Amino acid sequence: MMDEVLKKASVLVEALPYIQRFNRKIIVVKYGGSAMVDDGLKRSVIEDVTLLKLVGFKPIIVHGGGKEISRWVEKSGMQPQFINGLRVTDEPTMEIAEMVLNKVNKSLVQLVEQLGVLAVGISGKDGGMLKAVKKYADGEDIGFVGDVSEVNPKILYDLLEKDFLPIVAPIGMDAQGNTYNINADDAACAIARAVEAEKLAFLTDIEGVYKDPQDKSTLISELTISEADKLIADGFIGGGMLPKLNNCIEAIHNGVSRVHILDGRIAHCLLLEIFTNKGIGTAILGDKETKFYHE
Repeated sequence: MMDEVLKKASVLVEALPYIQRFNRKIIVVKYGGSAMVDDGLKRSVIEDVTLLKLVGFKPIIVHGGGKEISRWVEKSGMQPQFINGLRVTDEPTMEIAEMVLNKVNKSLVQLVEQLGVLAVGISGKDGGMLKAVKKYADGEDIGFVGDVSEVNPKILYDLLEKDFLPIVAPIGMDAQGNTYNINADDAACAIARAVEAEKLAFLTDIEGVYKDPQDKSTLISELTISEADKLIADGFIGGGMLPKLNNCIEAIHNGVSRVHILDGRIAHCLLLEIFTNKGIGTAILGDKETKFYHE
């Protein structure tokens, strides 16, 4: 019994330097993957984020909803279409996407507030936060799919200052007032850059970055952007990890101190990565940043 108590105490002591270093700093959490569709994982993610808020962090959640959008598109009698991994989004599909993302958004607000933290759910259209331009797939028009052209973070700063936890749906608007569906990874990166977040965390369905994806023992706990560039140049990174890692590198070049790629299928992955020496995913940091990981 006493061993268990001492073990818990040692975990709390291990977390102390991280709490001290990142107190009152902004952390952007991109929430997606399996952690969005499994109720148990969903609750653990929200518990993690609310704990971060209560110990002094300033978290912002940016969420996706692709699987739920596809489900509702099919329920509406349409067939989801993708080109190069991008959803073809005509006007009816855009209406469904906006409806679903707002539904997901408010469900997350509800979970956060059940845990005693005040949250506000917004989309990128609110306060002109996410300005978008049309995105093309290899020159092909895929409808109302957008890239972020500009971020106005004022509404986020206002909410953080008033002690709310902002939860953002990745929907933007162009200069003509057209609504666009934006990839949640891209939206999270753009927001993290705009607010100069101390941390950006991606919850994914992979364990992190591997030097050899076929060898689970090659998981990299920490790497600098120079090391990440070399992995890409040497051909170790491919598939869906390549755009994600490029997003991480770009975010760091634009003022974000650290980016974490985490396996959202592991309960409380955020706490394990942020508050323990070894962590469980991959942390990407600037070349001049101090590495935290020690064997």
